[in-house]
Amino acid sequence: MIGNNGYSNSNNPNNPNNPSEATGQFSHKEPVITLRDLRMRFGERYVLNGIDLDVFPGQIIGYIGPNGAGKSTTVKIMLGLVERYTGEVRVFGASPSDGGVDYKKRIGYVPEVAEMYDTLTAREYLTFIGELYGLAAEDAESKARRLMEMFGLRDVINVRIATFSKGMKQKVLIISSLLHNPDILFLDEPLSGLDANSVMVVKEILALLAAQGKTIFYSSHIMDVVEKISDRIILLDGGRIVADGSFEQLQGQSQEGSLEQIFNQLTGFNEHREIAEQFVSIVQEV
Repeated sequence: MIGNNGYSNSNNPNNPNNPSEATGQFSHKEPVITLRDLRMRFGERYVLNGIDLDVFPGQIIGYIGPNGAGKSTTVKIMLGLVERYTGEVRVFGASPSDGGVDYKKRIGYVPEVAEMYDTLTAREYLTFIGELYGLAAEDAESKARRLMEMFGLRDVINVRIATFSKGMKQKVLIISSLLHNPDILFLDEPLSGLDANSVMVVKEILALLAAQGKTIFYSSHIMDVVEKISDRIILLDGGRIVADGSFEQLQGQSQEGSLEQIFNQLTGFNEHREIAEQFVSIVQEV
């Protein structure tokens, strides 16, 4: 079993949630995120059931798992959006439960589903977001204008967001998450709606940010993208970490070829073809 810092946990190979001391290239760094015995329950069901995790500067974390595994809940807890959890949560040494907001100024967030103020123009919206993060209005507007241009949106900066396509809105969300130059970026399906060229640009942006020491916490169901951009992949199932390591490490442990195959093996899901056949059979009924 791969240990929680991306390396084999030889002390207790049967417990993937036993925290181990970081080694390798991150051994000299302090973690920017620390989770210890994190638990969250909705009713009688544990959505998170004992998560132990250290995340370090410069890592691109692929945080994956089936629907309902606890991925979004983990992120929302770290952002201070969800309470009533137990365990220890530290982001830049601060606990969300303390009610402080200073650490949030160092975070960027692209949710899977965002409620945007779409009656505003892109310029108005991005300037507003920049001001929330402490930027002067002139600086936020200038930066937003240049980033919009980089994304091919120069001609619509003064157009209401309500008229934008899904891909255009997604680009505005990505810009809004980066305006204040955050140290941690939480991304939930960030490539949704983007065209192929924009996907390539965003992937390069993430690689460059990580090289500068930024931490990318990336959640997606598109396994081939996670496989290619992540230097560390964490697989959550049933509220627990069942695998944690580089793609090559997970591949070596599971003896499977692709991340999708590893995902299916570790989550015990091998009925996809049978379900698809039954689905198509029902569709074809007259």
